[in-house]
Amino acid sequence: MQTPVSLVVSGEEISSGEQMASADQAQAAGTELLHAEPARVEMPAAADVVASALSPGAGATSEPAPLKTLQELSREAADCRLCTLAETRTSVVFGVGDPQADLVLIGEAPGRDEDLRGEPFVGRAGQLLDRMLQAIGLDRKRVYIMNTIKCRPPNNRDPKPDEVQACNLWFEQQLNMLQPKMICLLGRVAAQTVLETDASLGSLRGRWHDYRGVPTWVTYHPAYLLRSPQQKKKSWQDMLVLSNRLRG
Repeated sequence: MQTPVSLVVSGEEISSGEQMASADQAQAAGTELLHAEPARVEMPAAADVVASALSPGAGATSEPAPLKTLQELSREAADCRLCTLAETRTSVVFGVGDPQADLVLIGEAPGRDEDLRGEPFVGRAGQLLDRMLQAIGLDRKRVYIMNTIKCRPPNNRDPKPDEVQACNLWFEQQLNMLQPKMICLLGRVAAQTVLETDASLGSLRGRWHDYRGVPTWVTYHPAYLLRSPQQKKKSWQDMLVLSNRLRG
């Protein structure tokens, strides 16, 4: 099994510095890549709306409804007013990447940079995620990246239950359209939300879960790794396990 390379943000190492088991050329390329410096009113009716929209018989007519595309769903979500986050957001941050990707990565919610640009994981944490993916031979064009909710909570607080429930209308349809072979949940909030558990991140890491028949892996959120660099070695080990299973 490969040993960790150094995942570095602002000069801080993720791993023990042991050599990777791959060829010397791959080791040098991976190390150089990962050492690179980053570029600088409650709405009670929302639950009813979501439940109605997701009901198997909702809107049933004598003719089957035409299937939406992911792009069409994104355009619909851009006008969402199902919760109060619509009052404070700049953008609805739907998702980015390859709609046919085998792997979908899911975070908790957009941050400030994501809200401004309308794309998930574009700040410092997103730059770290890009390098983590590149270290296992992937990039955001070969995976799909999304969040459990599409609008930024004020001050980056955790999403509230009613906000998660309202945004589930979009989350469920989006994931059903993507039909990934594997899911990676980034951070405690995403893991607890998707897996519907209050278990700690530590207890959810290191083992596979099942989300509606899809193998699901849990690891640290890149933003947490920026605050807690001592956990970067564990994160690299998580990425190796994910990569090995993804490649069969």
